[in-house]
Amino acid sequence: AALAAGFILSSQAMASPMFWQNNSLTYLYGKNFAVDSGQDGREAAIQQTITFEHASGWTWGDMFLFVDNKWFNGHSGKDGRTYYGEFSPRLSLSKISGADLSFGPVKDVLISATYERGEGRNRNYLLGPAVDLAVPGFDRLAINTYYREPDGITGKPGGQWQITPTWAITIPVGKSDILLDGYIDWVVNDAGSKSKGDYLAKNFHFNPQVKYDLGKALDYTPGKLYVGIEYDYWTNKYGVEDSSAFNTDNNVTNFIVKAHF
Repeated sequence: AALAAGFILSSQAMASPMFWQNNSLTYLYGKNFAVDSGQDGREAAIQQTITFEHASGWTWGDMFLFVDNKWFNGHSGKDGRTYYGEFSPRLSLSKISGADLSFGPVKDVLISATYERGEGRNRNYLLGPAVDLAVPGFDRLAINTYYREPDGITGKPGGQWQITPTWAITIPVGKSDILLDGYIDWVVNDAGSKSKGDYLAKNFHFNPQVKYDLGKALDYTPGKLYVGIEYDYWTNKYGVEDSSAFNTDNNVTNFIVKAHF
């Protein structure tokens, strides 16, 4: 269903006017990541990431996608590289119906879909309701709620629910700004059977960024060049349950440089 929704929204996007778009490239540098590198997070392996992000608004709703290209230093692995990406279109019920669905702090009600794709069998479809909120002090605040269903070829069970808040806050500092943005992916329940080897553990991923608008500080165009840090906290990463034999809990700080174009 999520894939079908994605195809429908993509076809509509090609025929619909775009209200706005934002594209960016981010470089991240950190170490002691779990799972992706094939290590358990206790070794001082360095991870570097180049991330492409695209966000856009359309007559039918909005869309966000990102692709991570990750590589590792300090240990062996599959060429020391891996990738991960997500495609997330959202259908605005107020835009397609022409009705005002706002109430209280709720600006809009949406249907949100996501396709997650990583190396190997890391593939999932997500679909569910969402709300955009108007809260003083926030540039953006949304809450997406999903039902998670792994790709059929993975052999993994479905039956997981996920809550994903996203946010952005701008704080003026001197002649420039600090941008606080990020998201939480909270998978609230387990799925499958440990005895059958198809188990997916509940997990919690907290991923905020704190960035300084360096471009604005240097009297260039605001909102184009940022430097800062990203904090990556993830328990039971990718639904792999943490154990004494294999640590799957991330607790990492990245240095980042981000350029918008």
